[in-house]
Parts: sequence; structure tokens; C-alpha cells
Amino acid sequence: MSDTEYHDLLEQLPGHSSRGRLERILRRGDFAVTAELNPPDSADPNEVYERAGIFDGWVDGINATDGSGANCHMSSVSICALLTRVGYAPVMQISCRDQNRIAIQGHVLGAAAMGVYNILCLTGDGVQAGDHPGAKPVFDLDSLSLLATIKQMRDENCFLSGRIITEPPRVFLGAAANPFAPPHDFRVTRLAKKIKAGAQFVQTQYCFDVPMLENYMNQVRDQGLDKECFILVGAGPLASAKTARWIRTNVPGIHIPDSVIKRLEGAADQKREGRNLCVEILQQLREMKGVSGVHVMAYRQEEWVAEIVERSGVLKGRKPWCKEINPGDYAAAEAMDALMHESS
Repeated sequence: MSDTEYHDLLEQLPGHSSRGRLERILRRGDFAVTAELNPPDSADPNEVYERAGIFDGWVDGINATDGSGANCHMSSVSICALLTRVGYAPVMQISCRDQNRIAIQGHVLGAAAMGVYNILCLTGDGVQAGDHPGAKPVFDLDSLSLLATIKQMRDENCFLSGRIITEPPRVFLGAAANPFAPPHDFRVTRLAKKIKAGAQFVQTQYCFDVPMLENYMNQVRDQGLDKECFILVGAGPLASAKTARWIRTNVPGIHIPDSVIKRLEGAADQKREGRNLCVEILQQLREMKGVSGVHVMAYRQEEWVAEIVERSGVLKGRKPWCKEINPGDYAAAEAMDALMHESS
């Protein structure tokens, strides 16, 4: 099947705002798995391909972070451009910290032209948190106004200035959510605001406290927000009790209960126990009503993502895209499957 025939098939899918694989998987009701790529401090494209290859066959989308923690790395848009060359489905993160609305809108058009269909809108960490504390922060937009801006570009065919866009960016819009940070009652309200602004999916902060997440999801379901937005819950392995304590003390917004630290301390192999815990959390998330997928963040432990996903069983035998599959064959089978699902 040619690219043109494939895209013609996808045009027939109702209710889809992009041609992207991640959106199709979520809309047809499959439990999605995304992961985060640790960006290189290098201009070598092979470093990107090697890091992405670790996720081959196990994830439906790969997040390219945008100066995470206000630290300088290869840019998100550049990583996404490389990933699309070989068939991966990247999620381009945009941080409002470093660019004004002119630059951001230009990057959105450029990314969409290269086949980037997923965009995660973030306000961004303050520059004082990173390795260039003397940098001048921009924050021309925040996550809410960024969502609204890209939604306008996509749905109204125009820039914020009102100037017409001849071919709009067909993108699937995402945002971040943190069910675990106080004030907890405000978190569902914040989610509702992001959905109103344009968020179609969210990826949450790490979940180490499933009961706390369940309480959040009860409120989400009560307001029907799980019907308006796909929720992918963050999860990841902890390397040790010492690491868990450091993260809890030094990384704002991450909640790690004492029970998790005690469990790691009592393990003969703390690294393996961290992976065991992550597997168990993924299994619980798979069964939680309103949760559409998981976002696995394994910083400096990316090599364990395949094992964690496989042992958890969250894919239930489904195999995400990998380089070993002929892209044309996969595209044809996937497009036909999506069309049949929509018509059933």
C-alpha cells in the first residue's frame, strides 16, 4: 500500500484529528503504552536511534522531552524528525519556558510537515532548576494557552494573529497532569481546564500510590472527564530506597509513600524489587476504569522497559510497531483494522 492510499484510508476515520498511530490505538479502545526517550547531549543521530530501538515492539509512542528539568539536550523537534524517518510515533513535547508564540507556532507547522502527529503541551520548569540558571525565561504562553493556540491552528486554520494557515497541522493534543500533588481537590479542576483548552490525552506524573490515584479517578469519572480525554498514567522503576528518598525530597510533584521505601529497603536486590513494583502498578492500572494507558518513564533504566511491559501483560498479546515489520504491510493492516473497528 502506498503512502497516498494509506492516508486516504485514514481520512475515512471519523472523529480523528490526526493520522497518528497513537490516536488510532486509543480511539479503538486498546490499552496504550508510551515511554520517554532520554535525549542525547550529542549531534549524532545514531544515539537517538539506539535509544529508541530499546523500545521496539513494546510501546505505541515515544516522548521526546523538551529541555526537561530546564537542562539542555538535543531538541524535541529534532528528535521527532529523526524518529519519524524510521517509522516511530513520537510525542513532541513543547515547553513554554524557552520559546515565544512565534517560534512555537512555526515549530508546530514544521513538526506536522515531518509527520509528527502527537504534541504534549507543557508550561516547563523554571530556569533556576537546570544547568543554565542565568538563561532568560520566556513563558509567553502557558500550558493552557499553548493548547488553545495549537487547537486554533488545527481547527480554525489560522495563527493567533488571525492569519490563515493554508494546510493546518493535523495533530493529537496532549497535556500533563499530576494527581499526586497538593492541593489534591484542585487537580481534577485543572484537568477539566486542560480538556476545555484542547487536551485530548494526558500523561500523568509517576504513580507510586495506587489508592491515591483511585481517589483521583473516582472524581474524574464522576465528572465524565475520562470520556472526554484519554488518561495515560505515569509509572517507572525505582533503582533503590536511597534513590526514592532523594526523588521525594528533591523533585517537586513526585509522591512516594513510606511503604514503597520500606519495601525497597527490605529487598535483597533493590533494583529488581523496583522493577517488580513497577510491574505490579502497571497491572493495577490496566484494570482501573477510566485509565486508557500507561506512560513508562525509566530514566537511565530504559533497557528494562521491555521486561516491565512484557511481565505486566498490559498489552495482552498485542505487538506495537517495530522496525522488523515492513512499514507498508503494517500500515495496510493497521488502517484496515482501524476502519473495520470504526464501522463495527
